[in-house]
Amino acid sequence: MAQFQLGSLGKYPVAAKSAVGVLLALLVGLAYYIIWYGDVSEAIEKQKRQEQTLKTDLAQAQQSEFAYHKDLAELTERQQRQREFNKILPETTEYPAFLSAVQSVANVAGVSLQGWSPQEEVVQKFFARVPMKLTIVGKFHQIARFFYGVGQLDRIINIENISLTQLKSKTEEVDLRVDCLATAFHTLPNPTKPAPVQK
Repeated sequence: MAQFQLGSLGKYPVAAKSAVGVLLALLVGLAYYIIWYGDVSEAIEKQKRQEQTLKTDLAQAQQSEFAYHKDLAELTERQQRQREFNKILPETTEYPAFLSAVQSVANVAGVSLQGWSPQEEVVQKFFARVPMKLTIVGKFHQIARFFYGVGQLDRIINIENISLTQLKSKTEEVDLRVDCLATAFHTLPNPTKPAPVQK
């Protein structure tokens, strides 16, 4: 049968044979394009679009990462500044820390802290005053060193209402008793908004 087909094809002129060959080549090319190349081309385009999307997402992610690190550095800096600020002006009364700071300065200065009496807080517009009555005994230069040391503390402490009394001494050196008011400060909590009135 194959011989018959070849024999029958031999009857046609060369131009017809060429046309049949071109037609078969076109059919094979079309089948190749439809079956193989079209799918591959579409897959390539899809991958190119996906690559472009991924590049855009990567650029956005890098910008977000940069912004995150910038915000993180700013937050760390603000927290550090807040810690430094809280040393100067704490958020709470902190009587033990207040008394401990005064006692450590008294020890360095060489005076004797003989009495302390916390007073009631005085709330003002932006801060609260934390007064404490102190009684210290020492030589004049020791008391001066004590006042200087209190001024050098991180926390703000004012010394006011100073009263000096000379104590009787059997030696030539004069001991002084100092009654004063040491005042520290602390910030007030942020006011909360009042709850809406329900009708």
